[in-house]
Amino acid sequence: MKKRSNIAVMLRLIGLVKPLTGFMILAVLLGIVGFLCAIFITICGGWALLDALHMESPVPMAAAFAIAITIAVMRGFLRYGEQACNHYIAFKLLALIRDRVFRALRRLCPAKLDGKGKGNLISVITSDIELLEVFYAHTISPVLIAFSVSVIMVGFLMSIHWILGLVALAAYLTVGLAVPAVVSKMSGDTGSRFREQSGALSSFVLDSLRGLGESIQYGTGSRRLEELDSRTDSLTAEEEKQKKYLGVNTAVTNTIILLFSLLMLTAAALLYVNGMVRFEGLLISVIAMMSSFGPVVALANLGSTLQNTFAAGNRVLDILEETPLTEDIAGKPEVTFTGAQVQNVTFAYEQETVLSDVSVAVPVHKIVGIVGKSGSGKSTLLKLMMRFWDVQQGSVKISGTNIAEINTDNLRNMESLVTQETHLFHASIAENLRIAKQDATQEELEQACKKASVHDFIISLPKGYETQVGELGETLSGGEKQRLGLARAFLHNAPFILLDEPTSNLDSLNEAVILKSLHQAGKDKTVVLVSHRASTMNIADEVYNVEHGRMS
Repeated sequence: MKKRSNIAVMLRLIGLVKPLTGFMILAVLLGIVGFLCAIFITICGGWALLDALHMESPVPMAAAFAIAITIAVMRGFLRYGEQACNHYIAFKLLALIRDRVFRALRRLCPAKLDGKGKGNLISVITSDIELLEVFYAHTISPVLIAFSVSVIMVGFLMSIHWILGLVALAAYLTVGLAVPAVVSKMSGDTGSRFREQSGALSSFVLDSLRGLGESIQYGTGSRRLEELDSRTDSLTAEEEKQKKYLGVNTAVTNTIILLFSLLMLTAAALLYVNGMVRFEGLLISVIAMMSSFGPVVALANLGSTLQNTFAAGNRVLDILEETPLTEDIAGKPEVTFTGAQVQNVTFAYEQETVLSDVSVAVPVHKIVGIVGKSGSGKSTLLKLMMRFWDVQQGSVKISGTNIAEINTDNLRNMESLVTQETHLFHASIAENLRIAKQDATQEELEQACKKASVHDFIISLPKGYETQVGELGETLSGGEKQRLGLARAFLHNAPFILLDEPTSNLDSLNEAVILKSLHQAGKDKTVVLVSHRASTMNIADEVYNVEHGRMS
């Protein structure tokens, strides 16, 4: 994870507010007026007291009470308006951030997401983004409100006497700036560690749930449970540290407020004794001071709570700012598929060379087979043809054009890739199939499924094509999911089909049906077929053998 200062994270998050600047200004104005109303409720009480004592007061007692009641009611509406604006901004921005995160994940797929903890990503997408609500709803406008109200109150107290204004200024700076800064420094990277451990725990839980069957079969459940307890205890310890700093923050803030209130009383009393202010000034200054800490107390509380928020923001920015290994291409001339060529391609994952000087010719309307041992680079070759990664040496061309010069949408429309593991969403079979063609008719769905030898199975189900497949397709067998993946490829109707072990989960009877469909598809489609089964290669017009990353 990239390390950013809290200031850098804050500035990046604030930058996202630009589209909603008007609402932010309104929230700040409502907040300023609202806090001033709250402060002047007590000041009106002071004026009423002065009038009751037959001392000089700006307004008579009746008027003071009337003003207090009026601004008390206004305070309620203003507070509601401020919070409504802040939360509108927050939830709008959370929706915007989620949209940007999903767009970023789409750009990063699949190259930069391979091997990343899925549970950790889920934690970022859900809880980390949700935590940013604290920043947008309870941080930006409170900071501006606290600054504005503090300036106004310092000016108000200076109008009584400049020394009282300086005492107020010192109090506001201490509570609103010094306390959160010190507490934030004391807590260090506790918030960052908490978010990282929380994401790791999510990954561990998700992994444990997916492997529950294996854990039961091999009796490793107790060990997984011990690891879960250990991770939970570690996360709890980090949370306890955060709570401790929050308690310290609250205790220190309240103590400082008490001390400055006493200091204001002392300063005002000394000024009164020395004839530098009147009793009215003494009373109003102390009342004003003690009732004006609300905005800066909100800032003081941010010292501990914002650590978690900034850590969450840092993790979200990691995704938003990460550069994909392959940038989307646009603005190029459209290409029509007339064959593919892999020419002298070399590719390595970090320091491990997977393919070395590989060349493959894929003529139009032919079936090209690729065989080889596991780990020989067969699947990687298909992904390079899809441009999930860019080749490091050599080239991959379609219709004589380097795929790095073909519009990404154009390339995806020309190609269909079926992998060994077909992902099914928690939806109906029809909805899962329509991922390949959103406007597909029922007849098109059935034709694609017939080619994939899965139509008869689907119509045997109680709800047919509207049957829910469950999370990750858990209600279907591996072979059934694989045939649905093939049906998607047929439905997509791309001229170039890439198949990675398309019959690995099928029995010999279903394999024969699928191969017959593929053979028929080869009359108007171009197919690259990766498999370790000799029987699968019988339909290939030409077969290449990959050994240790080299082609023969």
